[in-house]
Amino acid sequence: MSTLGIGVIGMGWMGQVHARSYSLARQRFPDSDVAARLVICSDSVAARAESARELLGFESATTRWQDVVAQPDVDIVNIATPNNLHLEIVEAAAAAGKHIFCEKPVGRKPEETAQIERLAREAGVLSFVGFNYRWAPLALHAKQLIDAGDLGELTHYRGRFFSMYGSDPLGLLSWRFDRRIAGYGALGDIMAHVSDMALYLCGGIRRLVSNSHTFIPERPLPIPGKGTHYSRGAPEDPHGAVSNEDYVGALVEFANGARGTLEASRAIFGPKNQMAFEVNGTKGALSWDFERMNELQLYLPGEDGRHDGFMRVVGGDRYPFHGNFNPGEGSGIGYEDMKVIEAHQFLKAVAAGRQAKPGLAEALAAADAHAAMIRSWESGGWEEVNSLRIP
Repeated sequence: MSTLGIGVIGMGWMGQVHARSYSLARQRFPDSDVAARLVICSDSVAARAESARELLGFESATTRWQDVVAQPDVDIVNIATPNNLHLEIVEAAAAAGKHIFCEKPVGRKPEETAQIERLAREAGVLSFVGFNYRWAPLALHAKQLIDAGDLGELTHYRGRFFSMYGSDPLGLLSWRFDRRIAGYGALGDIMAHVSDMALYLCGGIRRLVSNSHTFIPERPLPIPGKGTHYSRGAPEDPHGAVSNEDYVGALVEFANGARGTLEASRAIFGPKNQMAFEVNGTKGALSWDFERMNELQLYLPGEDGRHDGFMRVVGGDRYPFHGNFNPGEGSGIGYEDMKVIEAHQFLKAVAAGRQAKPGLAEALAAADAHAAMIRSWESGGWEEVNSLRIP
């Protein structure tokens, strides 16, 4: 049994999810030969750091992220901070020889993602990135069907992440709406998931044309250290300007010849958390939506055409990893279960000394597409997707 020391930086909601996921990985994968030890956590808000230590089982807590990196018992530095800290923390962690888990989008802009990828690569440390929707069992099944050729040659792909978290004009001006801290808005926060899933399922993107828009230009100011992007202010509160985009859309041409659309909006009204994709090939089609994550719509009519229509596939333990959480068919799993799968996959990779996917290389592939989108906003035309990888 290998036990790896974990240090988590940033103990907001996502940092807490990561901490729970490392702890649950051993329980949900009892046959595994790797476990996690929660060594130290940090948060700039002292009460939040101490609460995480007490509730989640860390051995110690601090307000300085540097203490996490310097802790000798930490093998993995897990970064769940606002994007403006990613580069500085990765630079320190890589220099200390620590393996790195970083939440998407990895930095504030594509060029920072490229710097971060280079730092980890040159240091020879292993990395992982929080593209957790890859780990939904039926999304994994969709990947298996595509790779097996069951859908034939892919012709169309439509990916989207529509979320209402920014649809309320009184939603607080949290760091996610501030370009100085978050960098880009919907592009980094939720288009990152859309782009990664498209690359995962359909392959590389050759070129694209894109636009962006900010629907809500100002929001109530938050009280420092309190509230999230789900929190609400009042009409009479002081307001500040939103400095990044609410919406991004793109038409894309994939390297394999397929055509597609990618969309992300944090200010749409209606869908709650619709991370979804639809794939069409020459022999079949499928679609998946996180709001119904334990269902897959599948169209595989066969040569005789007797089943010429979409069928509903219900999640169960015949699909990857589902049985680690619920036995049998029709018993669903949820968001944090995907994060447990994710944590276990990274723990296994570190214990084996191998780089697994999605790592910083995959984050950079998504950033390559995002850089082309940004150029398209400026040019108004089609842009080639080029590699930002720093030699």
